[in-house]
Parts: sequence; C-alpha cells; structure tokens
Amino acid sequence: MVFTVEKLMATEGLSGNVFFNTYVSSVSAPDDHTVVFELKEPHSRFHTQFLDRWGCTWIMPKHIFEKVEDPTTFEFNPFVGCGPYKLHSFDENGYWTIWEKREDWDKSPTGILFGEPVPKYVVFQAFANEGAEILALLTHQLDATDLSAEGLSAALAQGETVRAYQPNFPWVVNNDPCITGITFNTARPPFDNREVRWALVLAINIVEYVSQAVDGRGTLSPVHIPSLGSYPDDFIKPMLPWLKDFTLDLGGGETFKPFDPDAPAKVAEYAKNRGYVFPDDPESIARTFGLGWYKYAPEAAEKLLLKNGFSKDADGKWHLPDGSLWRIEVIDMTDLTHHQVKNAMAAVQQWKKFGIDATFTPSDAQSSLQSVGDFQVSGAWPASEPWGAGVDLLKTIRNFHSRFYRPLGEDTAGHTSRWHSPEMDAAIDALTATNPVDTEAMIARGIEALKILVTEMPTIPTYGYAGFLAWDEYYWTNWPGSENPYIQPYVHWGPFKYMMPFLKPTGR
Repeated sequence: MVFTVEKLMATEGLSGNVFFNTYVSSVSAPDDHTVVFELKEPHSRFHTQFLDRWGCTWIMPKHIFEKVEDPTTFEFNPFVGCGPYKLHSFDENGYWTIWEKREDWDKSPTGILFGEPVPKYVVFQAFANEGAEILALLTHQLDATDLSAEGLSAALAQGETVRAYQPNFPWVVNNDPCITGITFNTARPPFDNREVRWALVLAINIVEYVSQAVDGRGTLSPVHIPSLGSYPDDFIKPMLPWLKDFTLDLGGGETFKPFDPDAPAKVAEYAKNRGYVFPDDPESIARTFGLGWYKYAPEAAEKLLLKNGFSKDADGKWHLPDGSLWRIEVIDMTDLTHHQVKNAMAAVQQWKKFGIDATFTPSDAQSSLQSVGDFQVSGAWPASEPWGAGVDLLKTIRNFHSRFYRPLGEDTAGHTSRWHSPEMDAAIDALTATNPVDTEAMIARGIEALKILVTEMPTIPTYGYAGFLAWDEYYWTNWPGSENPYIQPYVHWGPFKYMMPFLKPTGR
C-alpha cells in the first residue's frame, strides 16, 4: 500500500496524483495492517478517496507494481484481482473478455458477504452498434445491457422475456446520483463570458431537448445535482424562492427571470401525448419530471448576445463580436446511445434552431481532448455526481477549485470546464472545513455553492442520468429491478459481482 501510494505521488498522469500531492505530506506503514497518512491540511473526507465507486484510488498488488518502472504504460496483463472471478481469456482486439469463477470464491469479498456466485462464466462483449445489441438480446445471446430510450422501447416491444428496471413508465433506473448536461470550455472565448453561456441556456427548449435525448424520460434539475432521493427536499425545494427571483441583466435597463417552475409539467404533457401512462398528481409529476428548469426565451438570449457585441445577419445567422460566423463544435464519444452524446446532439439541434452554426463531432479521442482543453463544448457531466447519500456535496463541487486548474494544453486535474472563481474557492473551502455530521451547516454551504454554479453557469445541468437497462429472463431471473432492488442494477459498475450470488437459472 505505502509503495503504491508513493509511486502514485511520483508519477504524473496517474489518476489521483494531483489529489495525493495536494493533501498528503507522507505515508508510512507501522505494521502489516496499518497505513498512516500525514496530511498537509485537514480533510475530513480524505478516506472517501478509497471508497468511491468512480475515480477512487484502487489498491494494486505490490508484488506486481513494485517491478513496474512506468505505471502509465504498464498493460497489467494478465490481470490480477481478488474478486470471485478470474480472467479466463480475452480477445486481443478488445471485443470480449471471459471470466471464470474461482475455486476459492469463498475467500473473495463477494463470497464472504453474499455466498457463492451462481454463473460459472461471465462474458463481457462489445457490439458494433445498438441494433446488434438488441438482436443479441432478442435471440437470447445477451443477458443484460444498457440501451438508449428508443432501443429499450424496441427491445421491450419485441422480446417476450425482456424486462426493464421498472415495470411501467418511465421504465428506467432513475436513482443514479449523476446529473447529465453540457460542459463549456470556459478557458476559450466566448465561453469565458457568463452572459454568453446564459444566452445558450435560454436558447434551449427543454421539452424538445429532453424529448430528443430520452423521449421525455429524464428528471429535470435546474442545479448541478440530480433531483432524486433526498436532494429535492434538502437542496432544490429550499432554493426555489431564490431560483424564482434569480435575475439576468439584458442591458438597457431590462432584466429577465429565467427560472421556469412549469417546465416539468410541460415535459409530462409531451409524455402523455406520446401515450405513456403515469400518475399525474403534482407529487408524482415532481418525482418523475423534476421541480423546474429554465425558460425557452430566444428573445432574451438574443438581447444578451447583442449586449456582448454579437450580431445576427439577414439570414438569421449569429456572428461573433469580430464579425466572423459563430461556429460551435460540440465533441463527445462515438457511442451514440450514451447520455453525453444524447445531450450533445440535443444541444446542437437547439442552437442550430437559434441561428448558430453548431455541429456535433464524435471522437474516440474525446476524453484526451477534453483533458487538455482542446474543445469548445462537450456533453461531459456538468459536475461530478454526489455520493448519493447524505447531504455532503463536496464531491460535486471540489473539482471546481482553482488549485486544480491547469492551463490549456495541460491535463486538467479539475473539472474539464476549467472554470473557477474566488467565490467558489471560498465555498469549497468552507464546505471542506464543515463537520459532515452537522447536517444543517452542510446543506446551507451546499446551497451556497449551487447558487454560485447557477449564477455563473459554467456548465448546464439538464436531467438526471436515466439508465435504460434491459434484462433478458430467458436463462436468468431475479435481476435487481425496482420491485426487488437488492443491489445496484448496472452490469458496468464494480458491485455487479455482488449480483452474481442472487441470479436464478431458469433451467433452459
């Protein structure tokens, strides 16, 4: 453990390198079962760096990595782990891996906690496109997958043994603590201008946006956390008076209040017109569609842009202050079913409608391009997801601290928007110094940070992550659906292995 942490701190480019160099003074092991971290400053959530499901610091086997000169180029093949399955074989081109249940599965954390995994083999396979996935699902060659909104609808309509997470509308996994949306590269003009960013928000018709992205099956959130669990009661509802009074200066003495509390009802009306059946009482609408978003106000957006030197030609096309045509390239991954791509494409359509020459560019290099700032706009998450329990939003806002800022061309250690401000630094520092058990103070300081993000809008939150999971029950049943959520439902998360002891074979 000590060796791998020291190696991590000494190797730039490794995930966690900046974090540990920022907070850790030294690390030592006084005995075989104890590791002591000396910190440079107090950090009451330091331990969460080892607990989080995404981006945490995984403990690696010392007997392998102590012999590795450069961990950033090391292929770690064959893979060594302590789970209930061991690597059996894999495709060198990366299209599939096969895992075999270990003979000593009972010594793995899965076996100790939950018992013996039922499947002897687990196969992960890549498909050329979503159509191939659906065909494999319908012919019982694929047991579980994550689809798009339209893909899930097609699978449910054609597969007698196919089921979704929820038995009825909206069918999706909607308890994921992740907010989706749009990220601006605020280190590049004109996205360094808050009013330009807000103009782009007001140019979005959220009903059309969500209908294109997820067929109306997303829960809106006007702030940078999803509207689920305790977050609506703890954060969004207390912020509603402030959101309703939040005002933009359009210039010439004119102001505009952008918040729209009726946006969820408008999305619900779209869903109803699609023939979807769901409870339509106010409480159910709020739970399914959210508590509000922002007005579709192209006139107000136009005034903000004119105020900042933009112009529109006779054909309705927008030009930058220097007179050149305004072209926005939105980049993201090549998986066209992913929510990042869904958000990116929806934003492009809204901005094109507004008169901007906007395009979407899928790229296999999107992750590295975003990391070094070689992009304008992306569909990357507008903020890191909170822990999903409790009222601590430090994980959501921490990456906006200026200490993690890096100039364009360098790998960012913070949020890919590269946005930061003295006010946000102070809010992050205050939340970091707050006792996590002081619920009232945690909520107050979390709200303070969310207000800063809304005011500056360096990224646009749209809807909470909706998981369009499909399971085929031809060979296996007892998947963790909404009526029996014994474990997280995704097959691409680490806790998937804890699902293995509970699956039941059909005998086919």
